[in-house]
Amino acid sequence: MEQTGNSVKKENPLGTSPVDRLLVKFAVPSIIAMLVSALYNIVDQFFIGRSVGNLGNAATNIAFPLSITCIAIALLFGIGGASAFNLAMGAGDEKTAAHYIGNSSVMLFWLGTLLCIFTQIFMRPMLKFFGSPSDVMDYAVVYTRITSIGFPFLIFTTGGGHLIRADGSPVMTMVCNMTGAVINTILDAIFVFGFKMGMAGAALATITGQIVSAAIVLVYLAHYKTVKLGRRHLIIKGTYISRIVSLGASPFSNQMAMMIVQIVMNKSLKYYGSLSVYGEAIPIACAGIITKASQVFFSFLIGISQGLQPIASFNYGAKKYNRVKKVYLRAISYGAVLSIIAFFMFQMFPRNIMAVFGDGSEEYFNFAVNYFRIFLFFTFLNFMQPITSNFFTAIGKPRRGVFLSLTRQIIFLLPLLLILPLIMGIDGIMYAGPVADCMAGIVSIVMVLRELKNPRYKSTY
Repeated sequence: MEQTGNSVKKENPLGTSPVDRLLVKFAVPSIIAMLVSALYNIVDQFFIGRSVGNLGNAATNIAFPLSITCIAIALLFGIGGASAFNLAMGAGDEKTAAHYIGNSSVMLFWLGTLLCIFTQIFMRPMLKFFGSPSDVMDYAVVYTRITSIGFPFLIFTTGGGHLIRADGSPVMTMVCNMTGAVINTILDAIFVFGFKMGMAGAALATITGQIVSAAIVLVYLAHYKTVKLGRRHLIIKGTYISRIVSLGASPFSNQMAMMIVQIVMNKSLKYYGSLSVYGEAIPIACAGIITKASQVFFSFLIGISQGLQPIASFNYGAKKYNRVKKVYLRAISYGAVLSIIAFFMFQMFPRNIMAVFGDGSEEYFNFAVNYFRIFLFFTFLNFMQPITSNFFTAIGKPRRGVFLSLTRQIIFLLPLLLILPLIMGIDGIMYAGPVADCMAGIVSIVMVLRELKNPRYKSTY
């Protein structure tokens, strides 16, 4: 407790509560929220795979770069706004902190609206650019035409969840996401299996869940706890936006890098698949399912990194550097354990995982099993890059966070996707993954060791 005159001011628990307890408090709801977000794609993949088949699964993978773009925008203003807010609160600047939340909220919805309009206008050229084979295009158009209507709500929900977490309410973030996912799952069964609506049914179920979740986020933000938000906080100002964008640039860059890689991969799978026994559609369908199944694993890592953010940001702003170091090391240890478990799952049960999403030819399962085991071989090292990247963003060093976020996708994976298939054919796409994962992990270790050697982290303050 801190006493000032006749008033007593309660200290923020982010700066006083045990670090282990705080990380669990913030990370567990974040993990659940991320799992629920992954469930949106996995549930659609399940119902589409069992009703439409491989072409439907390929269509969702072709449309996936647009989903990644939505998440990128959400993280830019969600994590960026949350980090700016927590850093300002840690420094005792409550007036400025409120503007970060208001400005972020407005930008999330309006950028989602702009992306929706752009997608509706340029639908077919975009999907063709994303690598859609001709026999997949119609399925992709039906699905994307509807899901793009939900972009403003998806972005607002995902980004708003980070703003809610920054307010000390991680459980509410989880509730927002879970509500939409439950609605999506129930309606998927009704629309796809019950009404036989196929791709359109899966898409309608998705946007309905997103709209409900967005409404819950809006209600919460209107009753923000830590600071009181008014209309003046919703007025966009360059000084606030620039700070938010600088802190959200790392996760944004990581997602945009994923989008670029996804497009290149789709095109490569289509081209080199046509030169192999698999054909164009099988590699794209398999890669899409495996990417979304692996999202379950990455949901844990990203949830941990998001749980780390408010704790590291507040304590760095309050100059309690020993707590910053402690929460990072704890997050890394949790990530390592989960990564090792995931590695064994992907190596031992790839065919079982693929079978959940429907049947296929022997070539289909052969490609899927090889892709699982090879592309995701260095899963046991994958915890370093996302957690360390978000750590640098959380402590107000966005340039380092951006660089780390680009290492796996752009600096390593993208060139390998272009070079290795020239030598190895479609197998080169598979081997590009583990090489990039290994190199990104090594770079992350080197950078964070240099940061933690700073004498400030030896402080016992």
